[in-house]
Amino acid sequence: MRIWRFVIAAFSCCMLHGFDAETAKIIQTYRTTGLQNTAKLLDTYIQDKAFWLQILQERDTEYGYFERYKYLFISDKSLPNLMLYTISPNGKLELVKEVSALVGKGKGNKRLSGDLTTPIGVYDFTDKLTKLPPYYGPLAYTTDYPNNYDRSLKKTGYGIWIHGLPLDGNREELNTKGCIAIDNNVLSDFGKLVDYRQALLISYEQKIHKPSKDELAQILAQLYGWRAAWLANDLERYLGFYSREFARPNGMKYNAFASYKRQVFAKNEEKVINFSDISVVPYPNEEHRQMFRISFTQDYRAYKNGKSSYTSSSYKILYVIYENGDMRIVSEQ
Repeated sequence: MRIWRFVIAAFSCCMLHGFDAETAKIIQTYRTTGLQNTAKLLDTYIQDKAFWLQILQERDTEYGYFERYKYLFISDKSLPNLMLYTISPNGKLELVKEVSALVGKGKGNKRLSGDLTTPIGVYDFTDKLTKLPPYYGPLAYTTDYPNNYDRSLKKTGYGIWIHGLPLDGNREELNTKGCIAIDNNVLSDFGKLVDYRQALLISYEQKIHKPSKDELAQILAQLYGWRAAWLANDLERYLGFYSREFARPNGMKYNAFASYKRQVFAKNEEKVINFSDISVVPYPNEEHRQMFRISFTQDYRAYKNGKSSYTSSSYKILYVIYENGDMRIVSEQ
């Protein structure tokens, strides 16, 4: 069933641009060799930047490419402000509102618990809280700081929220302890609209890299190149997508990771790996490197001698640097 959906989607994409030689090639492959070989042919297309440029053509890509998310919060700590966008199914961004905000007094990125600094980066929301102490206003959206990339850098802290102002109006501080605080009436309006499970926060200071469609297309194509190497048990090509700076939150560095993957690939299992709900967004960072966060749902099945050996379905996040047209994974969930 997955292959059928894949074939139909790709065929429809081709038909949008005319019944050309590529469309005929797909149909001829299906007619003469069947669905499995057609899927292999389509796999080569999704590793091609040209395919993704067509997909991105009519989308708003100022802040990335979104399949999973419907709401986007963006905060510039240097102002400070908070913007809320809605994201339509066809990738159009619409600004709901921009408001002034209070943030932590610390400059740059958050490093340690208690440093009174609002983090720079990209964060999912983990909950929407109500019935809080009056200090936090009517509600709060909690973030997943420290995320896996933060933990790989040994950053600490907790309780980074978007929340309101004291309900009694008694707030003398001009800064928070690291959270983002906004007007209560605006926050209440956001609370009626935003499902935290479909929302993302991008926090930066002064400057954020706004990716080109060419960059996003290249990253999406290389994401599927990484998947292809994984499917083929091509260890050297697979590891070629990883930076020597790679570190997992548990402290595992590149050499240990490569050794572990060498053992896994030696099993020579057959695999089925499918990605869905892919999103690619710029990742603000202290070093001002060109970084991106790639998130997706990964359905993974492995087989040995025709029998299932491992199955999983998980939400996966890759943190990548993008230099000279190549992505390199520096951390992953």
